[in-house]
Parts: sequence; structure tokens; C-alpha cells
Amino acid sequence: MPIGVDYGGTKIEAIAIAPDGQELSRRRIATPRHDYAGSLTAIARIVAEVKELSGLHAEPVGIGIPGAVGADGKVFNGNSTWLIGQELASDLQGLMGCVVRVANDANCFVLSEAIDGAGRGAKIVFGAILGTGVGGGLVIDGNMIEGASGMAGEWGHSPLPIGDVEEFPGPECFCGRRGCVEQWLSGPGLEADYARDCAIPVGTGPRVQEILARAQEGEAQAESALLRHRRRLARALAGVVNVLDPDVIVLGGGVSNLPGLAEELPELMRPHVYSTHTNVVVRRAIFGDSSGVRGAARIARGEAFL
Repeated sequence: MPIGVDYGGTKIEAIAIAPDGQELSRRRIATPRHDYAGSLTAIARIVAEVKELSGLHAEPVGIGIPGAVGADGKVFNGNSTWLIGQELASDLQGLMGCVVRVANDANCFVLSEAIDGAGRGAKIVFGAILGTGVGGGLVIDGNMIEGASGMAGEWGHSPLPIGDVEEFPGPECFCGRRGCVEQWLSGPGLEADYARDCAIPVGTGPRVQEILARAQEGEAQAESALLRHRRRLARALAGVVNVLDPDVIVLGGGVSNLPGLAEELPELMRPHVYSTHTNVVVRRAIFGDSSGVRGAARIARGEAFL
């Protein structure tokens, strides 16, 4: 019975799950930020606690991280910068004495949903995470597709397809480019768009939930911001459909919970999809915030990689 760990910027969560997907135990602790050695110790401790609670011994461990692992075994990209350049899997194997496999957290999310979540039974599942950032992952026939450089499915730093001349060249992104999908479709991206439309400094306006509340009360600018967000998301996902033609798109992250978002996307995408008929289904994640850690447990045995 494998163990999964979701390593985030603020918390580390670990679970043990049975082959049928039943959760056996779960633990959560704060992440030692900017402390690689402390993170190794914290992961080892929480894994040991989960093993003890579940009565397990030398089981394999899968870890989802905000980043990717290169062919040299070193972590690259991701906002937990203290992991970058480190051989995380090797270091943890030496510390814990068991097999450790590391993958991108968005890939873990979509793997979980493809196996027994919102994409269960589908051949091609694309996962789109809309939260503080924008991430993505791809699963085909139950296998996580990582790609030649470990970045398959990562659409957050692709340019948003331009629908209006006023969108060009787009907001600056931390990656050094402009107009990235993440800068439009993440929670902060939606908040910044609302602020620009209201002519107030970016970062000083309402958060996503307040924008939603204002829209529900009939505020025109909030309603317009949410509509622009949906139309932009539809254009961006239509590009994914044109390349991958997935059976199911699973939405995760806090922004995915906006009322009506998943339900309206197929029709909003239709004008931007090349095919005259598309059967893509858009669904919210069934396991929500737990999808990442459940997917990490799925990769522990190394049976879901391609």
C-alpha cells in the first residue's frame, strides 16, 4: 500500500491509500520554507507517522512537488525555490530507506482524477489547475505523460490566444514573458484584471470571492470581469483541445469553483475549436484539494509513468 506526499509552499500532507483507493491515514504539517534540509526531515517525519498509523513498513513513497525533475534527477522550476537544483528523490531515499518517486504536483492531481475521479474511464484526460497559479497535466490510458523534459501539460506559461487587441501584449509574468495564461486565468490574474478595469492599483482591489459576491449583487464591473475570465479560459482550453483532443478536462484549484464555470465552458469553447463537433466534457475535480496527494500515492509504485 503506497504512501503519497503533497509538498506545497505552506503545508506538507501525506496519506496512505489501499489499492481500491480507500484512505487509511492522513497527516499534515507546516512546510519549513526556504529550508531544504528541514524539508527533508519534515517529509521523513510525516511519512513515518503515516506508516505507523497505517501499520505499514518499507512501502514506496510518491511525492508531488511544485516543479519538475530533470533527467539528472534535479528539481527545476516551481515556486518552492529552495528545492531547485536538489536531488530530492535520491536524498529522501537515503534518509528514509525506501523507494521514492517525485513528480509535478499538477500531474499528480490529474492522475488521481483520471484513475478514480472526474476522468475515470476516459482515454485522454487533461487537468487544468486554476489557483494562485495555473498548472496542468496529461494522462493517457491511465499513464502520466511527463514528456521529454518533464513539462508535458504545463500550459500556464503559454501565451493566451488573443481575442481583443486591448489584451496585447498582456501583463508581465514572473517568467519574463508577457500575456501568459497564468497572468489572465489564475486567481491573482482575475483580481488584477478587475482592478485594471476599475482603474485602481493592481493588488489593492477585492479578492476573487468578493468579486463574485459583487457580481451576484449586480455590480456591472464584477460581472464583466467574470465573463472576460470565462471567455479567456475557453479560448485557452480550446487550444488544448485542438492539440490533444481530450475526452475529459478536469478543473481544479480554487478558481475552478466559480459557479457555472465548468458547465458553461464547452459552449464557450466551441467557436474556437477546429472540429465541427467536439465531445469534450468539462468537470470539476471530485477529490478537490486531495487529488494531488492521492495522485502522489499512485506514482509511488512507478506504474503510472510513460
